[in-house]
Amino acid sequence: MAYALTKPLTFAALLALGLTGCNNSNQTATEEVPADSATTEAAANPNGTLQKIKDSGTIVVGYRDSSIPFSYIADDPNQPMGYAHDLEMKVVEAIKQNLNMPDLNVRYNLITSQTRIPLVQNGTVDFECGSTTNNEERQEQVAFSNGFFEIGTRLLTKNDSGINGFDDLEGNTLVTTAGTTSERYIRQYIDEKQMDTNVISAKDHGEGFLMLENGRADAFMMDDVLLAGEKAKAKNPDEWVIVGEPQSFEIYGCMMRKDDPEFKAVVNEALNNVYSSGEINDIYSKWFLNPIPPKNVNLNFEMSDNLKALIANPHDSAQPKVATAQ
Repeated sequence: MAYALTKPLTFAALLALGLTGCNNSNQTATEEVPADSATTEAAANPNGTLQKIKDSGTIVVGYRDSSIPFSYIADDPNQPMGYAHDLEMKVVEAIKQNLNMPDLNVRYNLITSQTRIPLVQNGTVDFECGSTTNNEERQEQVAFSNGFFEIGTRLLTKNDSGINGFDDLEGNTLVTTAGTTSERYIRQYIDEKQMDTNVISAKDHGEGFLMLENGRADAFMMDDVLLAGEKAKAKNPDEWVIVGEPQSFEIYGCMMRKDDPEFKAVVNEALNNVYSSGEINDIYSKWFLNPIPPKNVNLNFEMSDNLKALIANPHDSAQPKVATAQ
């Protein structure tokens, strides 16, 4: 199936765009699903996301281009893929059934760590499932679905760098991704420890690893599973190692606008159905235990006990955790 993609707008354009930014005459239809009776959720909230989608005939889905293996672009520049993307499409199918709109158009809009929240807030993107941490600060700005992944923040470095943990960052240069919880955490950590560490911020995970690979940085701090994804696409994956005790544990969720319980209920029901049916195990295995594009490298990233517990008992709480408390 073909979908239309759009690139992110400038920040000034984002502020001016508003809800009208989601219409596109080049939208293409997705695969049809059986129609059922029209639901009342959209009518109950005339300003809600479901009504917006129904009126426009289009749902706009946020995607990342380098968050391997969650949401990224590989061989086809017009087709996002990944673990979170597969879950995102389950939500889209649920929305089509909820609105009795089997021909609902799906349009992708590229987001980054820095643009994802304003793009959701102003209605350019209806929702996104990628690698966005659910935390209390973000809950003041947007809403989150039940969680679909739990990570620990660690370091990626060359196996001969001499860096085995966060204390070894003294005198070294660290890269992290701008607009992430890792960026905020590591700057605070270095200030508190009064470490002589140079911190640089990359625009996305791909640029962060490129800085590491070309020697501009000695280590890359990010979510452990995203580091595994960057390692997998390296020229020589065996040259790189993930090190350090996790400095925090975080939960990923799908992000959407606040104060829209009808839309959030549809998203959560779609995710919960994937969990309760056991389909989540096949989706997880596909992306974490088997070779994946672009280099057909296997991440060999087993499902953690924390993620198993989250799937068994879904929730939308941020639940920030400290590694030493585990």
